Amino acid sequence: MLKIKKILSRQNNQIKCLRKLSLKKYRHQTNTFTVENLAIIFDALKSDYTFKELFVTQDFIDRHKEKFQYLQKHAASAEYYLINEPLNKYASQLDTPAGIIAVYEQTPSNLDQSQSAVYLNGIKDPGNLGTILRTALAFNVPNIIVDPTCVDVYNFKTISAAKDSIFKLNITEDKQGTWLKEHKDIWPIYVANSQGGVALSKVKGARKFCLVLGNESHGVSKDIIKLADKNIYIEISEQIESLNVATAAAILLHRLQQKT
Repeated sequence: MLKIKKILSRQNNQIKCLRKLSLKKYRHQTNTFTVENLAIIFDALKSDYTFKELFVTQDFIDRHKEKFQYLQKHAASAEYYLINEPLNKYASQLDTPAGIIAVYEQTPSNLDQSQSAVYLNGIKDPGNLGTILRTALAFNVPNIIVDPTCVDVYNFKTISAAKDSIFKLNITEDKQGTWLKEHKDIWPIYVANSQGGVALSKVKGARKFCLVLGNESHGVSKDIIKLADKNIYIEISEQIESLNVATAAAILLHRLQQKT
């Protein structure tokens, strides 16, 4: 069994770094992020996505002995730290800490040009962003591009909604905001636009596409709309103004995957 190192002080360097991972800037500087959900950590490991560090409380070990032993056995290269409840609360990003914090590396991924993509423009709600990631994975759309105006993919609320899809998608950041122009010849651009365009019911599925989803309140930016090969809207009842962006993503991806 692997040895677990005990940490008792807030002044410990690992604890200082762990606490700073609540900040987007520090996550980007270190190319790391945290997960505080046993089910996500467990499912990720079963798919060969391994954490680099694991911080646990004794109470967590006592309550999840078999799963903890599985983590130790199958992530043998990781560092394990035993922390007490006050340190767990100090380092955790959750209102009710789970007793486990895993640290992962942000691994760069190459987009699969043979498959469809989702481009996210100005998605501000981390729950919506995470749900869109899960939805894309569910509909076999592995490529996700996130523009600079979106909430951070590695925000703990995003990960809570995304579950282990965070590890299974090809996620890239469009830091310069030029990705759509540069890849327009590879992926036809379909913009979700509630203001008009072609009704979704009249759109035939495509072999591959790039679906652009916009801000929950303001939609897709005008500059991106100008790049669209097709603007698409979902026909909805006149009794409601618009759909939640994550709900719209599921409807659009389901339809666009249909070949007729």
